Amino acid sequence: MSGISIHVVDVSRGLVAAGMKVEVYALQPNRRMFATGLTAKNGQIEDRALNTRILAGPYEAVFHVGEWYRKEQVQLPEVPFLDVVSYRFGISDPEQHYHLPFKCTPWGYSCFRGGA
Repeated sequence: MSGISIHVVDVSRGLVAAGMKVEVYALQPNRRMFATGLTAKNGQIEDRALNTRILAGPYEAVFHVGEWYRKEQVQLPEVPFLDVVSYRFGISDPEQHYHLPFKCTPWGYSCFRGGA
């Protein structure tokens, strides 16, 4: 199974981050939005574009962390430490599945390629 899956967890409260806005951009030949959505009750975004064969190349995932914590009524400073978090990753083998867990708190995050 090829494609990308993204799973977002708020590790500060031990729950999936349902309702967080996530965007995925293909970066070549020009930066363009590839997929977008709000994470579902299981913490994953369910854009059909992610379930297709993804071309090799660079991509960027963008997480609207500050907005989500405010919706969740988590107290943040007026200027949050983390607001919009993005990271770039590469697809080298279009036949593989790329699972991208994103673990966050209002003060930090972790992203990596996991097993799916």
